[in-house]
Amino acid sequence: MSFKKHSARVLKGLSSYRVTSEVTSYAVNSFLQSLDCPRALTAFILFNSGEHEQLAKLECNPLNYNSMVEFRDAYAATKFLSKFKDLTLNYDLDEVALSKFEKFEDRCAQTNRRFRNLSADPGYTGPVVWLHSAVIQKIESILRDFSADELFQRANWGPGATTLIKSRDASSTIKFQREVGITRDLYALLQPSSYDSIMGQRHLPFGEKSLLENAYPLWWSHLETLDFPQFQVGNKVVTVPKDATTNRVIAIEPGINLWFQKAIGEMINRRLRRSGIDLRFQDRNQLLAKSASISGLNATVDFSSASDSIASELVERLLPPRWFSLLDSCRSRFGSLGDDLRSWHKFSSMGNGYTFSLQSLIFYAMAICCMEYVQSNQGKIPGEIVSVYGDDVIVPTRCLELFSDLSAFYGFLLNPSKSFSSGYFRESCGSHFWSGVDVKPYYLKGNISDVRSLYRVANSIRRLAHRRNACYGCDIKFLDLFDHLVTLVPKSFRFRIPESLGDGGFISNFDEATPQRARHGIEGYFAIHVVEESRTFQSDTIGLLLARLWVLSSTQSEQLSGARKSPGNSVSKRGQTRLSLKKSLVQQWVDLGPWI
Repeated sequence: MSFKKHSARVLKGLSSYRVTSEVTSYAVNSFLQSLDCPRALTAFILFNSGEHEQLAKLECNPLNYNSMVEFRDAYAATKFLSKFKDLTLNYDLDEVALSKFEKFEDRCAQTNRRFRNLSADPGYTGPVVWLHSAVIQKIESILRDFSADELFQRANWGPGATTLIKSRDASSTIKFQREVGITRDLYALLQPSSYDSIMGQRHLPFGEKSLLENAYPLWWSHLETLDFPQFQVGNKVVTVPKDATTNRVIAIEPGINLWFQKAIGEMINRRLRRSGIDLRFQDRNQLLAKSASISGLNATVDFSSASDSIASELVERLLPPRWFSLLDSCRSRFGSLGDDLRSWHKFSSMGNGYTFSLQSLIFYAMAICCMEYVQSNQGKIPGEIVSVYGDDVIVPTRCLELFSDLSAFYGFLLNPSKSFSSGYFRESCGSHFWSGVDVKPYYLKGNISDVRSLYRVANSIRRLAHRRNACYGCDIKFLDLFDHLVTLVPKSFRFRIPESLGDGGFISNFDEATPQRARHGIEGYFAIHVVEESRTFQSDTIGLLLARLWVLSSTQSEQLSGARKSPGNSVSKRGQTRLSLKKSLVQQWVDLGPWI
């Protein structure tokens, strides 16, 4: 039988195969039994007795443990179901999220009042006065100036929905084809009368044309055939899943605003890279968290609702006037929360294309100024360092109190349950270390329902077992659970694959997999695995042309790789996928090692 026919038969079975509801309960109980520690017993009892609210709110304080092994097991048991979305709770997750959102909106209002009359604020004394001036100077030295060319060249669509285009249609092709949503503030900025504020020139080289028309003539000619501009009051607040105890609040932005917000975010990112902060990668924070867990010189800091805590008056005080004018014109000052129209006290929120970059910039300037202040008074200590990735901040331990005070003055709230400055534990950007040992837990996020979810859970369990043995083989405590999950899958779907192929089968060692050797002089082995591909549709619209031209003109490698994945007239359907079977050529692998 040809591979193509074999694939069709297997995929038909894969798509229709479902596991029973008891599999998830078995996996949970077996995992907790494998940990075999007091906290695992607590979680086991709470899960099976239906006390899911207590289970979701379990916490694990590393300062209560002196042994890495004891903490690692208790931590794994505590976190295992902390993001499980199918727990039965007695409250509405949306209500919890919106209540927290309102709390931090009130906090932003308080911060705005403070900065409108800063000299009268009792907290504006001592080191805070020096630090506030230093932060302003630091941000100005990082940002410097910008040109309109940079703004227009760095613009891009975000991957999500806009106020006019739903998530399922949120491809760049459809956005170029349909998007006409824009706020009046941004539209005014793009008019000839605002040319001086962007370009710094008073004489228009292109006459009385819109900046949008000058920058994108082909797109502009298409916009003129649409109902553009379609003015939007602002953004729209919605909730999305976060963890077992609450949902996350985000704001959906008008599309044209988002286009320029992404440009501003990239402009800030480029300037942060000059200071050694590269927001394209999390590796630096993760490695520093590991070294901090050994030396204790640095603390890892996390904030509560950082993106909802950026008050508008704070940003106006911290940023250079020209930068603030640009960011202020592109944001949504107003928005809707349900049926209510609101004027926001916050400057921007999650969903805005530059919020992540802006908060990284502010936290970096705050942290570096706090470090310089302490070192100027107490002297330098080798190994102290500052690093930032969003609201994941690493600061010298002896600077933490000062950094916390400055954060509170600026309206930010440190999350004590996720900030660590003493003891052996540090956590940043999803990496968890106890005295240099990786103790990252595994989070089960939903019920096991099909073969693909079985692959993911089994592989995650095996990766955890690998980390627990210091990456020398896998902890045999989890072998029975892994083997049971494998046997639940019909033999025709039990693909054994190397770690490099992701979750398209069960991660296995070479001797377990016994792959087929390549022939005709080719060195390597063939591994069959399942891949998830985006569904596509064919388009011949001006939107597709604009999307392809924009990718070709872009210098961003991510966009170029995306163009190769969607050749010709194919356009990916966001959120819609299909399974396919692939035979990949791989080298002989060792991977995660034996169970020991």
